[in-house]
Amino acid sequence: MANNYSQLRAMLAITKGSFKAILRNPSAVAFSFGFPLIFILVFGFIDGGAPTVSIALTNRQDTSAVVIRGLLKNPMIRLSDVTDTVAIRDNLIKGRIAAIVSVDSTKSPAGFTQYIIRTRTSSASADKYPILKAALAQVLEYAVDKNMPEQYRPIIITELPQLAGREYSMIDFILPGMLGFSLLSAAVFGVAFLFFSLRQQLVLKRYYATPIGKRYIVLGEGLSRVIFQLITAVVIIGIGKVVFHFTLVHGWLTFMEMLVLSLFGLIVFMGFGFIISSTAKSESTIPPFANLFTLPQFLLGGTFFSVEAFPKWLQKICEILPLKQLNDAMRNVAFEGAHLTDCWKQLGILTLWGIATYAVAVKVFKWE
Repeated sequence: MANNYSQLRAMLAITKGSFKAILRNPSAVAFSFGFPLIFILVFGFIDGGAPTVSIALTNRQDTSAVVIRGLLKNPMIRLSDVTDTVAIRDNLIKGRIAAIVSVDSTKSPAGFTQYIIRTRTSSASADKYPILKAALAQVLEYAVDKNMPEQYRPIIITELPQLAGREYSMIDFILPGMLGFSLLSAAVFGVAFLFFSLRQQLVLKRYYATPIGKRYIVLGEGLSRVIFQLITAVVIIGIGKVVFHFTLVHGWLTFMEMLVLSLFGLIVFMGFGFIISSTAKSESTIPPFANLFTLPQFLLGGTFFSVEAFPKWLQKICEILPLKQLNDAMRNVAFEGAHLTDCWKQLGILTLWGIATYAVAVKVFKWE
């Protein structure tokens, strides 16, 4: 009988069983297959990595002009959707757009059509304007003979006086994103692991056996997490301000409004932690389930780079993500001088996410 034993068949049986075990492990599948694909897809959508900026046209209705068509065909340039003159100027001062561009046509002394491009920037958009200049240079390269005297050129570019605006540094973009990253990670992973552990060790069940009400048990555990994360937010903002000169437009008022936003976002994100802690079958399944919610938001929520780098259809998807709304509200308050009352859109979307999330959490929450 020993002679009939096949070492090869035994090895293949072990291989088959081990392979099935890997496929049945959500963590192994997610980290080995799913997440690399997500990274590839996301970074593949960033227009080949080319930098892009938004501009506003004063005469956008005249997009048939050859100069405007050439400019808008350039992948580095995006046309802002804002049409109100006051709002356009406000966006330029706040650095949301690279420049206001006007294109006028006239007759040259020689009798041919001549296009005059006027650009106006602000000190807040100084880092974006070089990209626009590069795009304009490409338009000129195809349309203008370099040896032609300027007065006879079909295209003339004029830079108007720069508007005053706050100097926008990288820390003003990065810090709100990193704060949102910290809040989302701590709320989802922290709450999921905490309540799963309390349930697995029957601590929640023992709590439930005491006179204290259910809601106070959950609130007590959740409150400790909120306090800890708010302290973390204070440290992050404080270091950013003292060490890297992070912009807080209205000083302490802006600081307090950022903390209120942190609290609001943290409460919304904790709902996902409650859902995961109740649906996870084991501790090893928590990370992949949590990452399915958090990782797309880290990549698509404007955490590390602006979502303007994505195609228009993907930007629309980004707009519904709760982390994107929290990041936008943080940046608007910190750098642009907005107040909580000005962030009604972002707070509204976060509220809808909170209502939906806690409605599910109440349904699936388990005590044991």
